[in-house]
Amino acid sequence: MSALAFGLALGSAFLHAFWNLLLAGARNVEATTAVALVVGVVAFAPVAVLAWDAEPEVWPFLAVTSMLQLTYFVLLAAAYGRAELSFVYPIARGSAPVLVLVAGVVVLGYAASTAQVAGVLLVAGGVLLVRGIRGPARAGDLAFALAIAACIATYTLLDQRGVRYSSPVVYLELSMIPATIGFLALTRVRQGRQAIRAAVGARAVAAGLATFAAYVLVLAALTRAPAASVAAVRETSVVIATVLAAPLLHERVGAARLAGSMLVVAGVVLLGV
Repeated sequence: MSALAFGLALGSAFLHAFWNLLLAGARNVEATTAVALVVGVVAFAPVAVLAWDAEPEVWPFLAVTSMLQLTYFVLLAAAYGRAELSFVYPIARGSAPVLVLVAGVVVLGYAASTAQVAGVLLVAGGVLLVRGIRGPARAGDLAFALAIAACIATYTLLDQRGVRYSSPVVYLELSMIPATIGFLALTRVRQGRQAIRAAVGARAVAAGLATFAAYVLVLAALTRAPAASVAAVRETSVVIATVLAAPLLHERVGAARLAGSMLVVAGVVLLGV
C-alpha cells in the first residue's frame, strides 16, 4: 500500500469520524443532520454531473438504497440524540462488516476463513467491552446501534452490485438526493421550518461537506490500493471517534470502551483477510 493510498484512506477515516462528532455534538441533531445532507448533495452535484455515467439498470438499486440511506440517517440522528457517540459509533461501524460476512455465508454460500471467524469473535468481544460488562446498557441504545449496523450491511451488499451500473460518485449523489429530500421533509414535519433554519451554520456545513468528501477520498484510495487494505485503514475511524469523543463531546470514555473500539478495528481487519 503506497503512502499516498494510506494517507487518502486515513484522511477518509478522520473525515468520517469528524462528521459524526459534529452531528453528535449538535444541539439539535436531527435538524443539523437535515441541513448537512442538503449541503452535501448540493455541493457535490456539479461533481456528479461532470462524472456522469449511469446505465438504466442502476435505477432499481438506487430506489432501494435511497430508502436504506434514509433509514440509516433517521436511526443515526435518533441514536445520537439519546446515546453517546463512543457507544453508538463503534458498535454500528464494527457490527456492519460482521453482518455482511454472515449474510455472505448464509445467503450467498460464501466460505468463511479462520481469520474471518477470529475477526467475528474480536468484534463481538469489542462490542461487549463498548457496551460495558458491568451494569446493563439501555436496551434501546444497543438496539439503535445494531439497527444502524444492519442498514450499513444491507446497503453495502446492495451497492456492491448497483455500482457496477454507474460511476461511484454519481451513484452516491443519486442515492442521496431522495434520502435527503425524505429526511428534510420528516424533520420539517416533526420540528418545523424554524428549527431547520436555526441549524444552518458552520457545524452543519462542515458535516455535510465532510460526509461526501470522506467517500471521495475512499474512492481515490481504492484506485491506488486493494480494497481490503483501504477498508482496514478506514476502520481506524472507530478509534479516532472514540478517542475524540472525550475532549470534544465530554463523554466518559473509559479504558474498557477504548479497548473495545480497538478490538472492533482489529476484528474488522481480519474480516477482510
